[in-house]
Amino acid sequence: QVQLVESGGGLVQPGGSLRLSCAASEKIFNVNAMGWYRQVSGKQRELVAAITRIGGTNIADFAKDRFTISMDNANNAVYLQMNNLKPEDTAVYYCYVAKIGSVHWGQGTQVTVSS
Repeated sequence: QVQLVESGGGLVQPGGSLRLSCAASEKIFNVNAMGWYRQVSGKQRELVAAITRIGGTNIADFAKDRFTISMDNANNAVYLQMNNLKPEDTAVYYCYVAKIGSVHWGQGTQVTVSS
């Protein structure tokens, strides 16, 4: 069973930056897209950013101009650079890897933006 391991979450002050990383425990073939969702307790999970295997990106409106997604396709790794963080960015961030017929999810990493 493939596992996605996330890192980089934590506590940061408003205006600060964090870089989330997500790596697969083994090679995943036929990947279509990778990306990040986030979830606040009691709310639905929402897309933050996604990147296709050929490099096309989809960034949520709330993240544009602040967050950047990148990937290492050969190693099934995806990254999320988050700048100018706001308290409303506080959430658990989940990475995913999507292929035809299945989606792998990470366990989530907590991001807390607070002074």
